[in-house]
Amino acid sequence: MEAERSGIERLHSIMTRLRDPEKGCPWDRVQTLETLKPCVLEETYELLAAMDHPEDRENHVEELGDVLLQVMFQCVMAEQEGRFSFDDVANAISDKLVRRHPHVFGDVVANNPDAVLKNWEQIKQQEHKKEKRHSALDGVPSTLPALLKAQRTQEKAARVGFDWKDASGPLEKIREELGELEEAVGKSSDTSTDVHVKEELGDLLFAVANLARHLKADSESALELATSKFSRRFRAVEQAVKESGKTCKELTLEELDAIWDRVKSGE
Repeated sequence: MEAERSGIERLHSIMTRLRDPEKGCPWDRVQTLETLKPCVLEETYELLAAMDHPEDRENHVEELGDVLLQVMFQCVMAEQEGRFSFDDVANAISDKLVRRHPHVFGDVVANNPDAVLKNWEQIKQQEHKKEKRHSALDGVPSTLPALLKAQRTQEKAARVGFDWKDASGPLEKIREELGELEEAVGKSSDTSTDVHVKEELGDLLFAVANLARHLKADSESALELATSKFSRRFRAVEQAVKESGKTCKELTLEELDAIWDRVKSGE
């Protein structure tokens, strides 16, 4: 009986039915790994948005389900091709979790998060000796957003000892990189096409991401917070200008700044 099935069994059965070559859904049957990539990306970002509002239980559950669907979709596709199954995926991650947590499932001692991460990295290095990995940076996905990729790259370098002792290092680096960017901008006749300006700007952003890591703050989330704050205040400025009977283009920057300051102080 379907009612007696677990949620995973039910989802697997439904997805298998949708992928049936003869009686399945015309859309689901023709999907490939390539066509599913945008779906995986979109559902991931929608889940990230839901995670900002955990009090909305129904939406959180729905978005987690959408991500799980993408996992099951690919597993059923692989089953049809004779490559692997959902159980193979679940068992692979289970084996990895047990293997990388010897302080829980074995006799290794790790009493704090830093010790856990150090052990985790050492175990990964041992595993990757079988995979032709030659650098501590191997394994950072090339498709990550640039800011997140910068922080993940810095984390991997730090795990093998290439890191400042505290936040004073990246703070000083930010000052250095800002000066180099100002110098490059001052010498450039066209910053939009100047490769050197772009490189120096990238160095500054990389240093800021490194500072976020040392502050134990996620740079992607911090930037999202700043963008959301700007958007909220700018919309309030627009509303205030509209209520005055004018448009933003009709006001000077000084006048807009004055409204911005009023909005900011009113929060």
